[in-house]
Amino acid sequence: MLTRELEGDLERHRAELTGYCYRMLGSGFEAEDAVQEAFVRAWRTYDPGRGPLRPWLFHLATNVCLDLLRSPQRRARAMDLGRAAVPGAALGEPLPESRWVQPVPDARVLDPADVAVTRESVRLAFVAALQHLPPRQRAVLILRDVLRWSAAETADLLATTVTSVNSALQRARTRLPAVAPLDEEVDEDLLARYVTAFESYDVDTLVSLLHEDATSSMPPFTWWLRGREAVRAVLLAAGAPCAGARLLPTRANGCPAFGHYDRDGQPFALVVLEVSGGLIIGETTFLDPGLFPLFGLPMSFGAALRTEG
Repeated sequence: MLTRELEGDLERHRAELTGYCYRMLGSGFEAEDAVQEAFVRAWRTYDPGRGPLRPWLFHLATNVCLDLLRSPQRRARAMDLGRAAVPGAALGEPLPESRWVQPVPDARVLDPADVAVTRESVRLAFVAALQHLPPRQRAVLILRDVLRWSAAETADLLATTVTSVNSALQRARTRLPAVAPLDEEVDEDLLARYVTAFESYDVDTLVSLLHEDATSSMPPFTWWLRGREAVRAVLLAAGAPCAGARLLPTRANGCPAFGHYDRDGQPFALVVLEVSGGLIIGETTFLDPGLFPLFGLPMSFGAALRTEG
């Protein structure tokens, strides 16, 4: 039977382990399921006489993730699946959830003690880049370069040699696509201006907050835009569909994010902003209200107002 001591020890590792599984799998829901499965296996198999709990948990979680990654289909962002759309082009058919890198709440995967160190490693672009790597290379790179495990520790976890780990790490680093850095701290005035402009559908202000090469995407559609002028054209032609919308702030993937409620106060989408040089370089709008509970967002804007009151 699981003792209170072991239960407490497991919980102390939850955020770090969830972050590891999220980087491996690209889905917050799958990461939490993987961690729970690792906990169940630890409950059944952990023996303090065999060594510390943390390496054993990572060994179990790695095995769970590798089992889940047997499918050849990888998760991605819209930008990885095709060229930017021309303003006016149709959205096309939506792809299933399993094709997309999904957002994850900061609180589930980032340790407040080292958030500045690990924030970049849960960005949507970085997690999507990781999905280009074969699963074992992905595990090696995360363990060595993100979590700072030694080559020997990584070799023990993966039941291989230090030479093999070093070789896999070199190949992973070579294959990993480059990802531009983001601002460590985002200007609150920028976010306030974004919210005001979004809720009033002020296209000029919204566009002024974008970098000239900013991207905008809306999973589950592969349709995406590059450049603020393309975004401007689409917003102006759309007929103000989001007029009257409301935003509630949250955090996702080390970035500012918002729960987007429609004019009737119903959950509509989760919006994640990437900011660099004081401008928005990426806006990803996840058209999935099912994400709201994961982020602790209420299922109606009216409920949020009642809670605040």
